[in-house]
Amino acid sequence: MAQRLTPYLCCADAAAAITFYTTVFGAVETQRWTGDDGRIGHAELTVAGQALYLADEHPEIGVRSPASLGGTAVSLVLTVPDAGETMARAVAAGARVERPVTAQDDGSRSGWLLDPAGHRWNVETPGPQLSVDQLRDQVGGQYDVTG
Repeated sequence: MAQRLTPYLCCADAAAAITFYTTVFGAVETQRWTGDDGRIGHAELTVAGQALYLADEHPEIGVRSPASLGGTAVSLVLTVPDAGETMARAVAAGARVERPVTAQDDGSRSGWLLDPAGHRWNVETPGPQLSVDQLRDQVGGQYDVTG
């Protein structure tokens, strides 16, 4: 079996988060487990060909959302054909822009948003593939670029 890494998000309203991710990011819901109490204990989506798991809050077992924690320390990066269009769709669906979509030093266009569940996303559209030397020139000494 191949190894893989799957993000698992906790949301204060997992059903609403699923709607957001399917509407904005084109996610496809593949599985949902709903408990007798109405909370989603586990859901699986596919976003850009990759798995994304999520569930409602279950504080009784330590599963808390960014809403309960007062923010998130994790960011997700999603590569999309048009970062500006994706950002506009996200805002229309209730996301908050943290940083608008702009041209980046590496030639990409990207911006940062907080989804309605409080999860941070970077939506990016790649630019031309740059060599390490080209990246060093682009950042102008701001960073020590290695690779």
